[in-house]
Amino acid sequence: MIDLTKTIDLSTTYLGLKLKNPLVASSSPMCEDVGNIRRMEDSGAAAVVLHSLFEEQIELESDDLDRFLTADTEISAESVTHFPELTQRVMGPERYLKHIRDCKEAVKIPIIASLNGSTNGGWLRYAKQMQEAGADALELNIYYIPVDPKVTGEQVEHKYVDLVKAVKAEVRIPVAVKLGPYFSSLANVARKLDAAGADALVLFNRFYQPDYDLEALEVVPNLILSNSHELLLRLHWIAVLYGGVKADLALTGGVHSATDVVKAMMAGARVAMMTSALLKRGISFLDTLSTELLIWMGEHEYDSIRQMQGSMSRNAVPQPGAFERANYMKVLSSYAMR
Repeated sequence: MIDLTKTIDLSTTYLGLKLKNPLVASSSPMCEDVGNIRRMEDSGAAAVVLHSLFEEQIELESDDLDRFLTADTEISAESVTHFPELTQRVMGPERYLKHIRDCKEAVKIPIIASLNGSTNGGWLRYAKQMQEAGADALELNIYYIPVDPKVTGEQVEHKYVDLVKAVKAEVRIPVAVKLGPYFSSLANVARKLDAAGADALVLFNRFYQPDYDLEALEVVPNLILSNSHELLLRLHWIAVLYGGVKADLALTGGVHSATDVVKAMMAGARVAMMTSALLKRGISFLDTLSTELLIWMGEHEYDSIRQMQGSMSRNAVPQPGAFERANYMKVLSSYAMR
């Protein structure tokens, strides 16, 4: 019998912010509406990451920056060119800044602004303006795929690191970096971003890949919501990075249940971010998650979220080789033909 009167502490910290629980609504079109932000707070969200301000919406400050970004506009993770149906209601910079102020007036939970870009230039100006508008923190969504064969992996990494250094020099609010998993040495990149001043690393950005319409012979948008199977890649790398970087770790992608949240915490995440679950089941699902999380913790005799954070990270488990190639053959041989 679970003692529902027992006090269980769901609080955590992220980006230096004290949060009532680890449930964070991540960047999505839902966050364009202040009413939705209010409902997220009422349903139990501890913080909200606003939808991204896209690079296509910003007046570029130099021809060099323009040439750099033109090659990558089509493959930005949240590029509006991948989602033409959204272009009519996408916010420009001034409206975005007003939206930050409106959200801050409407709710008490932290509001995290999001910049979707891949280099410096005008981003520094908007980062500072987002801070001035009242954002509690800033998430740099700097995912892009280099398509120029002359660009090396090291050059790509330098662009990420240089951007983080430049933004950190410009703003006082905490800065998170949202990454994709496609680095040759993710652990090394994480350490470089940590050294550059990143206050948090958000793992992972999803790469929205277009599909082909064979009748119209066109490349078309293809948005598929996440599921819990996508959680495993995130769990792996958060568990590997936990304890190796000072930056907070956030998990995004594949969080659809209370047990998904628990796994994220045990791997070493400070927060579990979600969008697809809310799109599928509604904003009120946050309240269901909070209740189910309390029930799970009560059944398994956990007193707090902090008690479980990092308890199943690479450095905490008896067999850390499970996170390495040594486990490869065991995994392959574990499936029996039926």
